[in-house]
Amino acid sequence: MTPTRLWKQMTAEQRRGATSALWAAEDATSEQMQAALLIAKQMKFRPKTVGSLDADRKARYLASVPDLPEDLVARMLVLYHLAAQRPMMGAFLDALGIAHENGLILEDAVRPDPAKIASAAAAIARAFPAPDVSLYLNTLLWQDPTSWGLLEGVPEVTAPSDVQGTRAGTTKKGNA
Repeated sequence: MTPTRLWKQMTAEQRRGATSALWAAEDATSEQMQAALLIAKQMKFRPKTVGSLDADRKARYLASVPDLPEDLVARMLVLYHLAAQRPMMGAFLDALGIAHENGLILEDAVRPDPAKIASAAAAIARAFPAPDVSLYLNTLLWQDPTSWGLLEGVPEVTAPSDVQGTRAGTTKKGNA
């Protein structure tokens, strides 16, 4: 799984959340400049015009750009989770018994307990929308396959067959 493949599986709402997170991030000026140039090219605007747009319009335009560079998508995935998915991140780490601060792991080189992976994924799947759970778990797999490779084969990692058609805000019920 690559960031670009994850991007293509994201719902429109998730993409908007990711692009909004990019424009809200104070430490992403380089990526914001890269995104502004992509918007200018896609929309046939001058870069200066893009710079004068409000963050919401830039987020909408960027979410509609069909092919984004891998590094930009990777950064937006991280920003999106930090901006919008901390409760889910924290719940997952709590279920694994991993120390964290608001969803951010406190120690380096943390390895989850293999016996807890499936139940932790199932726990967040009961509490959060399936597309969000799948995106988060796949993002962990992409970022650090050595530590999170145990997620391979966990049912919650597999995106619903029609992620684009899944309504955001619905929660997954059932299989634990």
